[in-house]
Amino acid sequence: MLYAQLPERLIYTLTNIEQPSGGGSYHFIKENQMRLKMKFLLPFFCLALGLSSCESEAEIKQRIASEEQQRIGIEEQRKADEKEKAIYDKYISNSLRAGSTPYSQYYGRNSYCDDYGCSDIKVRTSNSDVLVTIKSLGDVVSHAYINSGSSYSFSVPQGTYQIFFYYGKGWNPEKEMKGGEMKGGFITNESFGKDDPQYLSNNILEYDLISQENGNFSTRPSNPDEAL
Repeated sequence: MLYAQLPERLIYTLTNIEQPSGGGSYHFIKENQMRLKMKFLLPFFCLALGLSSCESEAEIKQRIASEEQQRIGIEEQRKADEKEKAIYDKYISNSLRAGSTPYSQYYGRNSYCDDYGCSDIKVRTSNSDVLVTIKSLGDVVSHAYINSGSSYSFSVPQGTYQIFFYYGKGWNPEKEMKGGEMKGGFITNESFGKDDPQYLSNNILEYDLISQENGNFSTRPSNPDEAL
């Protein structure tokens, strides 16, 4: 619209001005000069108007909505990072005493045996806290938290048991585990291990959880769903 209208209006103005002799030739020259200038000036004119005139209304709305979504995403990520840091600072040095049972509300009281055929399962740790779970027929029958450099003994009746180890640092009692089924877990350096099932009858089964070469025991990888 601007390219078609502006030269026409300008030419009309010039043709109503009194021309000198040879004005026809003068008018011809001025007309072509003005058309040429308009061809070069219009792109810059559009640029000067800014995005508000070069974008359609739908494009403007879409751009504003996209920018708002990005702003909201950045703000949510900032809040999440701040929350995560606050939790880390609060619990990174938190540890429970050896023998604590943080999952007793889910597993009940630990199994105990003082009869013939009872066996002991002793666990010693070195440089890492660990939560030990003992399963029989797929159910947890005993568990205990053992802080680094400590030991703990379980007493179990005759039977077949599988021992699981949940290692980590910084115990957070509010951390959700197993998709929210239970609460309590480490905030960093987490790993899970397990031993093969063991049949026990009047035995003593000992685990020294110490990293050393040529050790006679190495746990196999596990996961929260299996160990807890």
